[in-house]
Amino acid sequence: MASVTVNGRQYRQPPRPVVAVCVDGCEPEYLTRAIDAGVMPWMAEIARRGTYRTADCVIPSFTNPNNLSIVTGAPPAVHGISGNYFWDPETGAEVMMNDPKYLRAETILAALAERGARVAVVTAKDKLRRLLGHGLHGSGRAPRGVCFSAEKADQTTEAEHGIDDALRLAGRPLPGVYSADLSEFVLAAGVRLLETMRPDVMYLSTTDYVQHKHAPGTPEANAFYAMMDGYLARLDAGGALIALTADHGMKPKTDARGAPQVVYLQDVLDGWLGPGRTRVILPITDPYVVHHGALGSFATVYLPAGVPVAGVAARVAALHGIEVVVPREHAALRFELPADRIGDLVVVSAERTVIGTGAERHDLSGLDAPLRSHGGLSEQRVPFVLSVRTPRVGPGSSLRNFDLFEIALAAACGPS
Repeated sequence: MASVTVNGRQYRQPPRPVVAVCVDGCEPEYLTRAIDAGVMPWMAEIARRGTYRTADCVIPSFTNPNNLSIVTGAPPAVHGISGNYFWDPETGAEVMMNDPKYLRAETILAALAERGARVAVVTAKDKLRRLLGHGLHGSGRAPRGVCFSAEKADQTTEAEHGIDDALRLAGRPLPGVYSADLSEFVLAAGVRLLETMRPDVMYLSTTDYVQHKHAPGTPEANAFYAMMDGYLARLDAGGALIALTADHGMKPKTDARGAPQVVYLQDVLDGWLGPGRTRVILPITDPYVVHHGALGSFATVYLPAGVPVAGVAARVAALHGIEVVVPREHAALRFELPADRIGDLVVVSAERTVIGTGAERHDLSGLDAPLRSHGGLSEQRVPFVLSVRTPRVGPGSSLRNFDLFEIALAAACGPS
């Protein structure tokens, strides 16, 4: 049985399929409320006979850094993906972190594929595809595995994605990017891949469209989780070991009247130090901002030379709605972040508050529900679920979401 060492941890090729599912934005309460409502019978059974716990995601609690932590088994300080978006000091530009050139570590998926394992990846949004599939496809060579996004499932090729016509595989129409259908497509494609390709390891990553709009226990949220439960049951019935976690939780970011609570940090710093002297970066930023307006609970701040970092930190920390303000070196240690990809300050807002740049720079016209978002410490707790019970996860175990593959593959392989 092949084994690989990736970023200091050992992983074995499993004798049965392992399907790891990252449910984007899955606050643990979504599962508990859906189970209590009786709409997730499979998950309720797993809570009794399997492993049903919570874990911590990495900070910032955003999509890209956490998905890459899960598939590398390591924090951002190792793999280098510090957010969805960052300021690249080499180019002097603010850029998306979608390109594999920003990845500093090997993925578990690529390492297993190199040793001959059959690997498949389906992600909701195309922003993650090249990062998750790094080492699996492209670069003019034959793909080692299947990797495609639901968003662009109508554009797949054998050469680039390891599969022609992913739409036909899933048996569903191309979903809209702002829809629950995008996540359902991922799960449906996963079931079909298990039935046809039968990968040794599969990674399915959904989107948090529903979670940004609907709170746990609402009819819309319960309908989404009921749908998901059905596909998980089918994967389980197909002989796969299911391992499920999330990239981050989700919290309301409003006052008692439902109005967004925002600290427009760039406006504040411009008022203190003068326009254009500081740079506030919001790592939540990505091409899909309609449902959150690029407002999250984590920001980094670049200060001009000669400005006392401690003094600015103290003033920012005193702002209403701000929970944590730490300088670069402290933030890199506390949150296990690459120090060269964060600002002079890291700022984290409180549970019901988000951070913006300038009030005129955020378009909230697309919000048709009270703002819900993530990025901070309040969204760090996520589910950690395995369809089997494992002695590796006892009642007192301290878990991170990026422990998922190590624990799941070990459980599938049994005692070494």
